[in-house]
Amino acid sequence: MENKTFRGDILILERLKVTSQSFIPAFILLLLVYIFIVVSNLGLVALIFRSRSLQQPMYLLLCNMSINDVLGATIIIPHVLRDLLISNSVRYIHYIDCAIQAFCVHLHASASHTVLMIMAFDRYVAICSPLRYTTIMTNGMVVKLSVAAWAIAFVLVLILVGLSVRLSRCRWIIFNMFCDNASLFKLSCESVLINNIYGLSYTVALLGSSIGSVTLTYLKIAAVCVQSRNKVLNSKALQTCTTHLAVYVILLVSGFIIVILHRFPQLSDHRKVASVLGHVALPALNAIIYGLQIKEVRQRIMTLFHSNKVALMEVK
Repeated sequence: MENKTFRGDILILERLKVTSQSFIPAFILLLLVYIFIVVSNLGLVALIFRSRSLQQPMYLLLCNMSINDVLGATIIIPHVLRDLLISNSVRYIHYIDCAIQAFCVHLHASASHTVLMIMAFDRYVAICSPLRYTTIMTNGMVVKLSVAAWAIAFVLVLILVGLSVRLSRCRWIIFNMFCDNASLFKLSCESVLINNIYGLSYTVALLGSSIGSVTLTYLKIAAVCVQSRNKVLNSKALQTCTTHLAVYVILLVSGFIIVILHRFPQLSDHRKVASVLGHVALPALNAIIYGLQIKEVRQRIMTLFHSNKVALMEVK
């Protein structure tokens, strides 16, 4: 009875296979990247809220992306760092903690798409209807779009994970480095037909609406730029839209790589590494892309560093 209770409440997770020679460099590198993700993204949010010139709809919506990136990195990276320190030990996790982690993993992935969708809408209004931009993109509209992006992702993922949590469990080993929805319903010996139907519908609806809305938005933006002879408008549109599209393409490519690797069981180790990189590389790249490519943000960062440098020189 004690053994059954133990197996029902505590699960075994797979660990990242790292050689004894590489685990210390891997730990240090991953820790430094995590610190960079947290500091850069939260620093970007603080900079936007502290600077009145940056309190514009585009940058306020960007705060959603930065917060989501910190969430995505925090879900996975601390657990991987712990695993690197105890690489020779069996990894245990409580079922409730596993369910919470799975919920957060999918919330991060879903919010990445919904947030990029509202950011695309902002660019559409700014470029296609510049005279109405301030009327449409008010602070109230920014709040509504942000709440809608998170609420839609929250509800979709809550149903997704809830369908898996309702199932009874007959297994206790998760063949992954972290918990996700597939890991949860694979613990059950019951029929998971409903889970598969909803999971497929959820994926099609999210990706379909995401790809469809972003594609239509940028096709209309491209049409406006082609028809317009305003070089300043076209240059600004190219700068902001290229940044947004780069982030979106990276998100899609990384997601498709993980899905493809799922189809090849012999590449399970590669899939684990790709899953971790998705929660490491994307948040770091987003901070770099938006922090350095957007002129206003870059200027503010340079001004901040210059002010600190002058202050240090005066102290000396």
